[in-house]
Amino acid sequence: MKAPPLLPLWTIATPIVAWLLFAGTLLGLPKAFLVLVVAGLIGSVLSAVHHAEVVAYRVGEPFGTLVLAVAVTVIEVALIVSLMLAGGPETTALARDTVFAAVMIILTGMVGLCLLVGGARFREQSFGLHGVSASLATLAAIVVLTLVLPNYTVSSPGPAFTGGQLAFIAVVSLILYGTFVFAQTVRHRDYFLPVEAPDNEAAHAEAPSNKVAALSGLLLIACLTVVVLLAKALGPSIEAGVAAIGAPAALVGVIIAGVVLFPEGLAALRAARADRLQTSLNLALGSALASIGLTIPAVAIVSLATGWKLTLGIDIKSTVLLLLALFVTAISLGTGRTTVLQGTVLVVIFATYLFTTIVP
Repeated sequence: MKAPPLLPLWTIATPIVAWLLFAGTLLGLPKAFLVLVVAGLIGSVLSAVHHAEVVAYRVGEPFGTLVLAVAVTVIEVALIVSLMLAGGPETTALARDTVFAAVMIILTGMVGLCLLVGGARFREQSFGLHGVSASLATLAAIVVLTLVLPNYTVSSPGPAFTGGQLAFIAVVSLILYGTFVFAQTVRHRDYFLPVEAPDNEAAHAEAPSNKVAALSGLLLIACLTVVVLLAKALGPSIEAGVAAIGAPAALVGVIIAGVVLFPEGLAALRAARADRLQTSLNLALGSALASIGLTIPAVAIVSLATGWKLTLGIDIKSTVLLLLALFVTAISLGTGRTTVLQGTVLVVIFATYLFTTIVP
């Protein structure tokens, strides 16, 4: 059967093969099989990016970037919740570590690389300042309220909220994220549209049919789901590798978060290379907002239902890096135009974050 237009055969076959590889991991096959698992994971990521772009062309901006961000985040939340329920009270810091890693990877790594690559290719790129400012303001509020504030409340010992405080913060996070999505897609949609349409083939490409877009949507969900499952299957090997080099256990969370965010990162990077920086920033900042705005309420429900104490506050070193990332990102994106300089600064902060994670 011939693949539909805009859907190369490999993008349909890859998720099928990846699901078969995941089934193989459940059979306890030898470690050499993990090489195929890694190949299946990379192929699924590339396929997911292709299907996300097909859906994005069909629904248009900013809905297209929202599709990938929310889809990845929902699967990420499901993975965190399942690991918490399976691991018990010992995993109460898992959500904090994952969310913090995701925010740092997106703010400094993903955004930094997009600005660096786009600036190197086009010297200077522009974007809508209103949409980016709204994204950063919302993100800063949610991040500080959920990851920094717990260190300074006194009703509960340690970097944690009481049950009432946790419920309040969960509701606040949902309100902030829901209001952002409403502004992005309805009330102020024009804030998130490209300032100028780029003069390239992608900008003038014919939109796929509803049938092709629906098929890509289903394949996108299949690809993202199997990416998370394969990443989880590789978890023990990653932990063993991290332990073998003597690195802290926190590096495992960074690696897994990086794998989960890889489809979004690759899609954002491709948009920046095509001189669609607004799309790139919509995807990156929207992913960070979805990651924290949906994860915290979900794990709060688990914590309140099970009675487990949820550790949310990050340590002093992490707080300094987080505030630095928010501050520099806000300044870098504060003029509506970017060059390689802003990208370089953010990438250096990202490298510092990775280095201090390995060598605390």
